[in-house]
Amino acid sequence: MPLTASRYGKARVRVMRLARDGDHHTPRELDLTVLIRGAFDAAWTEGDNRACIATDSLRNIVNVTAARNLSAGAEAFAGILAGHLLETYPQVEEVSLEVRETRWIRHAVAGEPHGHTFIRDGNGFGYAGLVAERGSRRLSSGLRGFTFMKTTGSGWAGFVDDRYRTLPDTTDRIAATSMDATWTWARSPADYAAANAAVLARLLEVFGTTYSAGLQDSMYRMGEAALAAVPEIAEIHFALPNRHYIPLDLSPFGLANPGTVFLPTDEPHGQIEATIGRG
Repeated sequence: MPLTASRYGKARVRVMRLARDGDHHTPRELDLTVLIRGAFDAAWTEGDNRACIATDSLRNIVNVTAARNLSAGAEAFAGILAGHLLETYPQVEEVSLEVRETRWIRHAVAGEPHGHTFIRDGNGFGYAGLVAERGSRRLSSGLRGFTFMKTTGSGWAGFVDDRYRTLPDTTDRIAATSMDATWTWARSPADYAAANAAVLARLLEVFGTTYSAGLQDSMYRMGEAALAAVPEIAEIHFALPNRHYIPLDLSPFGLANPGTVFLPTDEPHGQIEATIGRG
């Protein structure tokens, strides 16, 4: 029987890089998945490992690359790592990288940014993804688990009304999500960090300042705004779980609930996904 697809590598490779400039430090903490595809079929079909690179070696390569590139952003680091693997091992045909970044915010002491004290940004993780072959690369940036909400300016109405429906129409509800967003680059921006910040700013602006007929509606307009704001982006993909806040029935206790007390729940949740491109 044919082996139709195969790849392997190392997951959850964690490394912290610390760029030191005197007493001013910059931490960059990454969690990487490194997968390679190439001339390794014999390891599956014949038990022949002669072409295989140990996954432990992949971890060591990540660490060596980190030591040599303390200041590279996540996107640049992914490119350097993929390039090293392709240049070092002729049997590797494709490198796929998933990079999750823990973001550290510089703490202020007496109103001034401190050189080496940081607070972890608890709202999600930065993301970079790269699929690299000899002669082609596909680079993406984004966010994972970035959580936000608005407490009005959202509704969900006019959907299918059949014998399975129990949810009433509403034109005023809390809208909240824990967003996974991935934008793919058509070309490199002048500054990845600045471009990524511009994308997030536009997403939140559209979400917060316009009425949402549903997460689908907001998602599409958020994507349009991101593409308009950053011309280097080819497309943007969203996966938005709907974090529900259900109004509590307080009538058994003789109390009204004019949209002020809710049950937070995210299990089960609606899962809404879409990709918006330039056409």
